[in-house]
Amino acid sequence: MEIREAQEIIRRKYYERDSSRGVFATFTWLVEEVGEVADALLKMDRRSLEEEIADLFAWLLSVANLVGIDVEEAFKKKYCRDTSGGQQT
Repeated sequence: MEIREAQEIIRRKYYERDSSRGVFATFTWLVEEVGEVADALLKMDRRSLEEEIADLFAWLLSVANLVGIDVEEAFKKKYCRDTSGGQQT
């Protein structure tokens, strides 16, 4: 699956709800997921880590949808432009 496909799945499933909630409230949910990933890491609970990382990714895609960012394109611009081995910032 391409990142763009995942983003479209999240858009179809959650955009209306995310849109009515608003970008800042949706971002708050994303931040909460970061905490849940941290908790799973501290416990080294692989099953929880898989679920929480998936949730974190989904919330990131939701925020990106609300602000009109194509995550796949943004990632390519940021991380695939320099193939010489130079450090990315």
